Amino acid sequence: MSSVTSSSLRGRSPHDPPGPSSPPQTPLECPTGIELVGLPPPVTPLMSQEELRTNKLKANLRFATLCWSLFLLGWNDGSTGPLLPRIQSVYHVGFAVVSLIFIFNTIGFVCAAAANVLLTDRLGLGKHIHTGSIASAVAFALEAPAPPFPVFVLAFMFNGFGGALQDAGANGYVASLHDNSATKMGMLHAVYGLGAFASPLVATRFSQLPRWSFHYLTSLGISIVNIILLIAVFRFKNQDECLAEIGQAPPERSAASYEGNKYKQIFRLRAVHYLAFFILIYVGVEVTIGGWIVTFLIDVRHGGPSAGYISSGFFGGLTLGRIALLWLNKKVGERRIIFLYALLAIGLELVIWLVPSLVGGAIAVSFVGVLLGPIYPIVMNHSSRILPPWLLTGAIGWIAGFGQAGSAFLPFLTGLLASREGIKSLQPLLVAMMSAMVIVWALVPNAPRRID
Repeated sequence: MSSVTSSSLRGRSPHDPPGPSSPPQTPLECPTGIELVGLPPPVTPLMSQEELRTNKLKANLRFATLCWSLFLLGWNDGSTGPLLPRIQSVYHVGFAVVSLIFIFNTIGFVCAAAANVLLTDRLGLGKHIHTGSIASAVAFALEAPAPPFPVFVLAFMFNGFGGALQDAGANGYVASLHDNSATKMGMLHAVYGLGAFASPLVATRFSQLPRWSFHYLTSLGISIVNIILLIAVFRFKNQDECLAEIGQAPPERSAASYEGNKYKQIFRLRAVHYLAFFILIYVGVEVTIGGWIVTFLIDVRHGGPSAGYISSGFFGGLTLGRIALLWLNKKVGERRIIFLYALLAIGLELVIWLVPSLVGGAIAVSFVGVLLGPIYPIVMNHSSRILPPWLLTGAIGWIAGFGQAGSAFLPFLTGLLASREGIKSLQPLLVAMMSAMVIVWALVPNAPRRID
């Protein structure tokens, strides 16, 4: 066996005397296949600074566009409360009948929740969320001319369907991001709160004008801008394509991801159902406060027409809480902090219920908004930690869509109770629902679990 010398490894020098039987020089290979000819092994090129900047710009544009979609959803949810007394007056309907707008909203949400997984797989993120934006625009176009009450109510079904699709798509995309997803989720829903804060300021003014329904023209304008932005930025691409374009690989798929269809896999996860019921109660509480607190303060605390601005105080607190309390969420732990927020919010609701003060109630409502604000984005972040990555978008679609039904069911239940017991029944109902939130959150697992 011949030995390999150092000179044979580096090749012969031009000054070395030629050997009589020197074979032609060929690169030697080590067992790993790396050529030893004095050259460094090949290196996979990294992305250039220009490519990194381009990817970051695309990521920021997409995130900003989704923020605009959530602004529209917040704008829509914040509009109902200040307009509700005027809607009752114009259409000559009581608490129970006017609550049909929440029922039809629920129908839209439930349809969207059931279709979310299928639409996400068949259409992809871009087409899926764009379908929702068109449905919202149709709803506002129907509401703007103050049509007969059945048509006005029907428009809320389109609104619920479109809002649920956009909410699910935005949450699923942001939860899938690797770069600061928790902070971005908080910012995304802070923008929702900003929309819900701004709309009562406008809706309260329109509620006192003869053409009160023209408020929905402003909503239509925002929705048209939303449609244009979604087309221009997402270009009907699916989520994996959108993630790849910002330099993020699609989620890994395990062997379980190929077994059966996604509906069966998602619905076998108990965590999905706990999260969906929690979000249903949470969103129901949030929208019930925003929708009925104005009526409560006018009828029970004898506030004037300007009480509609108190709804802005609640949603302003919601926005502030989602940004200002991010540090506290991280310090205490996102799972534990929800128990603290919910218990403090229950205490403030007891103040609103038992202390007969208009000013004190208005201040307490704003602080309830601050405490409730961080809960929704925390739940979406928690979902991304405990659910399988390949099911995340579809599961969040179901959780958000089913949960949004709470924005219709609980306000409708409030209307039924108010028609029998008076609007004073609002506060005991809210306390009961917040207590149920605490119980359901205790059932949500704190770590990933296998599909049963």
